[in-house]
Amino acid sequence: MGVMRPELSSSISTGINPKAKSYYLFDGYAHLSSGLACGLAGLSAGMAIGIVGDAGVRANAQQPKLFVGMILILISCWSV
Repeated sequence: MGVMRPELSSSISTGINPKAKSYYLFDGYAHLSSGLACGLAGLSAGMAIGIVGDAGVRANAQQPKLFVGMILILISCWSV
């Protein structure tokens, strides 16, 4: 998802040209919904990283052998 944010913003910003065509209400809602979807996906990924990090640190304090598994899970959360 982190790769898609700059692509989304650049495609939206190049698509807005009032001299070429008029900016309809549908276009505005489409751009709003795509921005909200991208933002909410980033928010949920951040919350997942926080929850997994908290649980991983607590589990690592009890069982130090879980460190590698915790790092792998955090990397998979970051890739979203």
